[in-house]
Amino acid sequence: MGKIFLVLAIFACNYLFYGVNSAWAAEAGNSAALKHESCPPDSRAEKLKLFLESYGSPLADYAQDFVAAADKNEIDWKLVPAITGVESTFGKQIPYQSYNAYGWCNGDYRFESWEQSIEYVSKYLKEKYYDRGLDKPEKIAPIYAPPSSTWAGKVIYFMQKIECFNDQACLANLGLTL
Repeated sequence: MGKIFLVLAIFACNYLFYGVNSAWAAEAGNSAALKHESCPPDSRAEKLKLFLESYGSPLADYAQDFVAAADKNEIDWKLVPAITGVESTFGKQIPYQSYNAYGWCNGDYRFESWEQSIEYVSKYLKEKYYDRGLDKPEKIAPIYAPPSSTWAGKVIYFMQKIECFNDQACLANLGLTL
């Protein structure tokens, strides 16, 4: 249901943003013309941006990219950013100009940009993990981060922190399980 709503919301936003076909609008009269208004920003991207900014992350300006890549690949929108928290303190501790905040290939892999890395990792997680039923950090961990027994718990913790960001009651209920 949520995916259907998202698709309809994107369609409506594009329709409102680009407007009605001018010939059709002229034929139908002013009653058919719509204002050119942009849709409100995705609240998930806004929350993620603020969360990443609170950590001084270089990834903060790419919050919308994380959300868009997650939606495109049908993965949890908090997973890839949470992985960056565990693997690189949200992109702050990476090999020089590698754009590898994910610990990809033990940190030896180099991407060309943050956008490319976000898209690549999201797509890879979808195809190599989610499509095989490995759709939770506990299921992903044995393959993504062996032999760590704490990786999944840390990813879950950051996913919860992202979800609860700026909600003090929610944050108070979080606990780090290692």
